[in-house]
Amino acid sequence: MKIVLVDDHSIMLDGLRRLIEEDDMLQIVGTAGTVVEGARLIGMEKPDLLITDYNLTDGDGLSLIQKARRLHPDLKVIVLSMHDESHLVKEILKEGVNGYVLKKDSKEELLKAIYEVRGGKMFLSHDINAMLVKSLYEPDEGKLLTAREREVLHLIAKEYTNKQIAEELFISERTVETHRKNIFRKTKTSSLVGLIKFAYANNLI
Repeated sequence: MKIVLVDDHSIMLDGLRRLIEEDDMLQIVGTAGTVVEGARLIGMEKPDLLITDYNLTDGDGLSLIQKARRLHPDLKVIVLSMHDESHLVKEILKEGVNGYVLKKDSKEELLKAIYEVRGGKMFLSHDINAMLVKSLYEPDEGKLLTAREREVLHLIAKEYTNKQIAEELFISERTVETHRKNIFRKTKTSSLVGLIKFAYANNLI
């Protein structure tokens, strides 16, 4: 099985390559750290499987998956991410990915995901399954933005930087950037002015 790995952390890529290539049935044909590099690799190598992170330096995993599927419609995709927020996982699953595994999961779970997907099945890690079941009972599930996204939006409106937001909410700047991207995508706005107007018009802040 030919596999392309995409993650913007080189240490993560090296570890994944070593882990996966311990199995003689699996072959890593290329690694990349960006959407552009990943799409180019997939166009060249025509792999059977793409394993990608959600956060990438020049975009996100969703845009890579969309580009990859246009280049290679039969491509199977596993998202390997640290994100376990229900709204984000559901948005990714809507793209028709074949598997979702968390970076904190065991190597056995990742290898199981690869083989399940190879066999034509869908694979969701134990924690993702549990989160999706729990989300069925979440009262805020139908709202446009999650409670955390509203917190981030409120601080954006106060002109906080990503660093300041991260310090205020005790999260990483990388996580803030992910929330920011999701807020713009969900509100279908592309500028700060447009976002603030939308937020006030829809009572989001």
